Amino acid sequence: MTAETVESAEAAARPRTFFGEPRALAFLSFTEAWERFSYYGMTAILVLYMSQQLLLPGHVEHIAGFPGFRAAIESVFGPKTTIGLAAQIMGLYTGFIYFTPVLGGWIADRWLGRRLAVVIGAILMSAGHLAMAFDQSFLLALALLITGCGLLKGNISTQVGELYAENDGEGRTRAFAIFSIGINVGAVVGPLTCGLLAQLYGWHAGFGLAGVLMLIGLATYVAGLRYLPDDRNRRAAKDQPKDPLTAADWRIVLGIALVSFITIFQSIAYYQNTTIGLVWIDQKVDLDLLGFHFPAAWFNSIDPLASIVAVPPLFALWKWQAKRGREPGDLGKIAVGAWMAAAANLLLVAACLASDRVSAIAPVIYDIILGVAFLYYWPTLLALVSRAAPPQIKATLMGAIFLTLFVSNLTLGWLGQFYEQMTPAAFWAMHALIAATGGALAILLRRPLKHLLGIE
Repeated sequence: MTAETVESAEAAARPRTFFGEPRALAFLSFTEAWERFSYYGMTAILVLYMSQQLLLPGHVEHIAGFPGFRAAIESVFGPKTTIGLAAQIMGLYTGFIYFTPVLGGWIADRWLGRRLAVVIGAILMSAGHLAMAFDQSFLLALALLITGCGLLKGNISTQVGELYAENDGEGRTRAFAIFSIGINVGAVVGPLTCGLLAQLYGWHAGFGLAGVLMLIGLATYVAGLRYLPDDRNRRAAKDQPKDPLTAADWRIVLGIALVSFITIFQSIAYYQNTTIGLVWIDQKVDLDLLGFHFPAAWFNSIDPLASIVAVPPLFALWKWQAKRGREPGDLGKIAVGAWMAAAANLLLVAACLASDRVSAIAPVIYDIILGVAFLYYWPTLLALVSRAAPPQIKATLMGAIFLTLFVSNLTLGWLGQFYEQMTPAAFWAMHALIAATGGALAILLRRPLKHLLGIE
């Protein structure tokens, strides 16, 4: 056997990788990319659709079950204008999108397993996106999307973590950063395509495309099943009692809960760009150039694009800092992300004070800063939980961290009612202060949190 033959045989036996990572990561990342493609494409036009058409006379009467739904919202949050109601519905929808993953993780841990949970979730989300193409089924569509995302979201993130050994913290951080690229690729293209279709052919064309994209995500996941981590034997796991959590485990759970709470402040400031941010852009920003009116929804593609482009230089920066012993730890990165979100909102304050008709450059830079801020805090939080969470409840805790986004989106939906009661400058200054509060808490509580989590 020649040397060339031996080398060829060794290459054939060598497992194929995805950028040096397990091949399964490719299928998980692309599934998430298609799911986020559909999700962000739909959400980029949802608040505009509600405030400019669906909730206006002539359309709102057609929504099945809407009078009782509106009465329930206003009994809790008070009377709403059209924009206020659209913001609150958007906040409730995106909030519950991130609430149900904790239930989805719990169901997968005990009954379905992660694979089946993700498949069922993708099917429900596909049906929900298609139902969104009709006024009458609007509330049904939201319910299907919320339920489906609950089964899919936390479980697919848990599968990413399961590709690596428990002590491979660096590998998990790389994996979740790559996984986040998949999220952001979908988040870039979704608003561009769905937003353009909505402007050219009507809102329902944009929603219909989102449904087709979710079906592609389902097909991608099914195609990669043979590469994914095996589900545990659910019957054996059910019959076999789990080791009880120790005092040290409970300290870690407390630490994870506190770190997650801190990120709520940044998430409020970050995700407002998909709600009132779009309303403000549509009303106050000059979107006309060379005879073309740019869809406001397109601005929702900027921050995820920034998150993609910023990954290589951020990795290089963190590597350079690590060699000098100056790389921020998990809590330091979360704090940096919060301060960046505060700076982005202060930029809008300055733009509002400078002119009543704001240049499009201001929201572009705002979204770019938010995109980099996202990389500092969200992949870091995912990796921290995946690494530190007790094995018995890891999937549940991976789902539970999405509760921070539940609280954030409920809060920013409620804050949306103040947009019509405040000046735009004051509204964005309020969000800058909220983000800065999260940054301050991350710095002040860094030492006790490190002790709870057992990290350096």
